[in-house]
Amino acid sequence: MENLESKYDRAYKRVKEIKDFYRHVMIFIVVNGTLYLIKTGILLPLLPDGVRVELQYFDWVHVNFIIWALILLVHVVYLFRYRIEFLRTWEERQIKKIMEREAGEIDRYL
Repeated sequence: MENLESKYDRAYKRVKEIKDFYRHVMIFIVVNGTLYLIKTGILLPLLPDGVRVELQYFDWVHVNFIIWALILLVHVVYLFRYRIEFLRTWEERQIKKIMEREAGEIDRYL
């Protein structure tokens, strides 16, 4: 039977993963929202005088958004890996395979 400390440690780790995901989403929204407001010209008056203000300079914002959204999608898959059946069964198969391999190696030396 699993002791209370290991259950607590697993729960603590899971809560930290969820908190990190929410932090990632918040940073994603703030940074990309700010970039889009600059790109559209709404925040251009707030920029310092020495900053280039040609709007075509900010064409890379779309690519940044797409790449970051893909990274966020990978983070979602990692966060919900226990709810995705394929990932859960794959993980269980890998654990069994490693345990069998290690048991074979131990038997070889006995």
